[in-house]
Amino acid sequence: MTRPGTGRAAASTAAHGVAGVADAGAFLARLVRLDPVAPVRLRPAGVPGRIALWARLPWQVLVVRTVAGEPADGSAEDVTVAAAELLAELERGGTARPVRRDAQWRWPLPPAGSRRVEALPVVELRRIADAAAGTLRTASEQGVAGRAVGQRALRDALLDHVAVLVTPDGPAAPPVEVSQRLVQGVVRMGFLGAADGPAPGHDEATVQVRVAGRWVGLAGPYGAAWLQTATDLAVTPLSTRPNG
Repeated sequence: MTRPGTGRAAASTAAHGVAGVADAGAFLARLVRLDPVAPVRLRPAGVPGRIALWARLPWQVLVVRTVAGEPADGSAEDVTVAAAELLAELERGGTARPVRRDAQWRWPLPPAGSRRVEALPVVELRRIADAAAGTLRTASEQGVAGRAVGQRALRDALLDHVAVLVTPDGPAAPPVEVSQRLVQGVVRMGFLGAADGPAPGHDEATVQVRVAGRWVGLAGPYGAAWLQTATDLAVTPLSTRPNG
């Protein structure tokens, strides 16, 4: 009997259920370039014929893209596999699900319900991301105030920078901080689409700033990035449906 998570030799007999191969492949290829050993979590998206692919980027941001497909066995449970192995299976046109690696997924997901607090132009998000990259290059080459600074310290400082501050309507509504971590998430994962125009089916090239409890998200035409603004001690049940 095949046991999940016992290694490459323990091949799975289940199908991965991904039908949107091009969309899933684009997501997985970018993810693997950023983190070659990243796990990806497949979960039913809550609507027929759709699967949500979740992953965590090296800078602590969760990203999700919803693609065509559904579990071949009709199961409603989440399955975690190696992103590189699923990408390789899709590239060769296979349908087998890679070995399950559920124990590698150790992060909570945002709750299902979220609300929009702002819509930002895609061009502005690209400008913010480009400015951060330029600052990193300049500081790496010239230092800060004439002093050399480590590459990792520079990167972390830039990622923690509040790129956008949204003030929601209503006197009691707290401001929403959109960090550079989220901006880099949607840009590096290709969620903004082509640089020369909006995604097909989208009249305006905008990105939504969304809030779900203590989570802040950026939802672009091709996917969303989420970041928890404070650590909760409560455990998120696996059956909770995330907002993607």
